Amino acid sequence: MIQLLADANVAGHVARLAALMQTDYWRELWDHLDIRFRTFQDAGLSPVDTDAHVWHVCQQQALYLLTNNRNDDGPNSLEATIRTHNAATSLPVFTFSDADRPYQSKEYADRVVESLFDQLLRIDTLRGTGRLYLP
Repeated sequence: MIQLLADANVAGHVARLAALMQTDYWRELWDHLDIRFRTFQDAGLSPVDTDAHVWHVCQQQALYLLTNNRNDDGPNSLEATIRTHNAATSLPVFTFSDADRPYQSKEYADRVVESLFDQLLRIDTLRGTGRLYLP
């Protein structure tokens, strides 16, 4: 089973992508990978938690974070946390290159879904990479 965690500020974006990922075109792959989407509440997280805390919870609970704006604003930022704590076995973080664009373009949304599926199919080879951008 693959568990994807929607960051607090992109829950709606991820819900849209999840719906696309479960259409007839992608359904077999969705089922094969046994994908589950989780919310911050499911993971025991709060939207005010630091990036560092979110990253550590993701690592502990085997959750792949999908995010947009986790940045490098200080020692508890996502970028700083990845640089400091990332190991060869660490789960990557999926970052939207342009989180709002799937709302504006179905073609772009499809490219994001295709990119995410591509990376999930080879997820074991992507441990330790830190951050992966979608699409």
